[in-house]
Amino acid sequence: MAHPNPEPSPTPPAWPHCGHGTTPENPVGCRGIHVPGHTACLAHLSDANRDAYLASLTPGADIDHRGTPFTQPLLDTLLDALRDPTTGRPLLGDANFESASFQGYASFRSVTFQGDAYFESASFQGYASFRSVTFQGYAYFESASFQGDANFMSVPFQRGVSFLSATFQGNAQFNSVTFQGYAYFESASFQGDAGFVSATFRDAYFESASFQGDANFVSVTFKGDAEFESASFQGDAYFVSVTFKGDAGFEEAVFQGYAYFVSASFQGNAGFTSASFKGDVYFESATFERNAGFEEAVFERSVSLGPFVCSRLVRLSGAVFSGPAILSFATRSLECRRTRWASTAEFRLRYAKVDFAHAVFEYPLTIAAVADPFVLPSGRTMTEETLTGAPDASVRMASLRGVDAAHLVLADVDLSGCLFTGTVHLDQLRLEGTCSFDRVPPRTHWRYWRPIRFTQRRTLAEEQHWRASQRTAVPGWNVAVFGAGNVGPAQLAPVYRALRKAFEDGKNEPGAADFYYGEMEMRRHDRTSTTRAERGLLHGYWLLSGYGLRASRALGWLAASMLVTIVLLMGFGLPQDSPKQEATGTVPPGGGKVTFEIDKADPKNPTGNRFTGERFEKALNVTLNSVVFRSSGQDLTTAGTYIEMASRVTEPVLLGLAVLAVRNRVKR
Repeated sequence: MAHPNPEPSPTPPAWPHCGHGTTPENPVGCRGIHVPGHTACLAHLSDANRDAYLASLTPGADIDHRGTPFTQPLLDTLLDALRDPTTGRPLLGDANFESASFQGYASFRSVTFQGDAYFESASFQGYASFRSVTFQGYAYFESASFQGDANFMSVPFQRGVSFLSATFQGNAQFNSVTFQGYAYFESASFQGDAGFVSATFRDAYFESASFQGDANFVSVTFKGDAEFESASFQGDAYFVSVTFKGDAGFEEAVFQGYAYFVSASFQGNAGFTSASFKGDVYFESATFERNAGFEEAVFERSVSLGPFVCSRLVRLSGAVFSGPAILSFATRSLECRRTRWASTAEFRLRYAKVDFAHAVFEYPLTIAAVADPFVLPSGRTMTEETLTGAPDASVRMASLRGVDAAHLVLADVDLSGCLFTGTVHLDQLRLEGTCSFDRVPPRTHWRYWRPIRFTQRRTLAEEQHWRASQRTAVPGWNVAVFGAGNVGPAQLAPVYRALRKAFEDGKNEPGAADFYYGEMEMRRHDRTSTTRAERGLLHGYWLLSGYGLRASRALGWLAASMLVTIVLLMGFGLPQDSPKQEATGTVPPGGGKVTFEIDKADPKNPTGNRFTGERFEKALNVTLNSVVFRSSGQDLTTAGTYIEMASRVTEPVLLGLAVLAVRNRVKR
């Protein structure tokens, strides 16, 4: 029987060792411990002595085979000698395989270790199976190496180690273990603490595994995928400084205690869909190089997600937050569709485009943009290399549709692309800091033969989409993105009205003016709920003064009206000459009292040159007095009287509209 020898080492082991195969290159030789009563290890005993030793073993016996090199036949023979005839399962007491080496297929399937099991620094050079094994005592695998077997490359399951359905009743220590092949821990039960500190995995599968004590994965490296779907962590779970180079799946996992993912690095996709966090959660300083998915996850206590960096998308859609939450992300996109908060929450964001459609929150919720990189409790500034190439660190809201905004506070966010239609209690929305909206197209545009110029104001994204869809739209309006829906003036008017009230309640009258303008614009263009007469009045109101908000427009009309009045008065209103008073009377023949009648001739229509400096001065005087409802006392022709009457009605109205517009822009 050929036996493999462990890797040569110049340092002898601490136990009496076999020494078989000593060479100048390997002065220690075989490191296997002496079989009791012999000077050789189990692998190098003579056949007769080995058979005698195995015959002396009974189920449940303690064994010590430290440093022994095992082949598959040798291991099978040893386990057969310890097999319980009643159950058919090998029973071992304390089993010490420290520094042992296993070549080929090493099968401990269905073995029961009634005592402690020691596999520190053991080397498994082929496929190792611990399927359905029961460790009733402690299980020690520190610094063990599971190398896999190149001879089984065509059978993926046989390229690593399997602990499927294994039961660890005591503590299980896999610290500094190297899994070069697949590591299967599906349905494994860890009833004590489980330690994998500084372990290295290729692909690890912990689906439906149960950790009843603490699970310690500090500084672990997963070179491939790490699957923890439906795993149960009843104690605290420590994934501190873990590196996931492949995808990490924690879908439907349950965390009963604290969950620490501090400084974890997720280089693939991270999935926590439908996971349940019943204790506090910490993702401080974590890094997600792809997507982070928390869809339909449940957070029952306080949550501190972040600050962390995600280079792509953070999904919180359908998640439930039952306790206070502080969410600090630097990510390109954040999706919170139908997410529910049952306690206070604060979002502190950078770079993010946020979709809050149909989110539900019963307590105050704040979304705030953070200008500078996050500072960790240690005082160190969190790095953001994965976001290199992002346009800027501003936070952009994509949608608030279906949200009850009564408890919502937005601070320093970009609302230029936000969809507001369908938002409830929008008038109670609080906007703090600098919240920006989109603007109308700049410059003058030509529509056929008419110049079109829009006065600068803040607009909603839906108005931009509606105007861009019109046949006569000018360039510069933003086209609707996919999924934005078709929204018209009838739906936008109440949105503008609610936002106007929100600004007014915040004592920002100038800010509210733009939304009043937008409301009136939507009413003017609404052909479904606004009557033709009302639209006509609104059109006139818009034309004359921009709904009482464009002082320059009202003043322009006032100047034009005054000019027209002056021209009409010079041409038709002022008489040729100012009529003079005449006194006429009759002297009685015998003397006595004389009675005079004083009269003035009717003004005569002008003839000849009517446009002189003198007539301009008189017309200007009449017009200026008309603006302030005063009579000039100037003699006018019949036409001039009517011209003055019309002027005294229209021009003070235009002056009032101009004053109103100025007041609306400066009122606080």
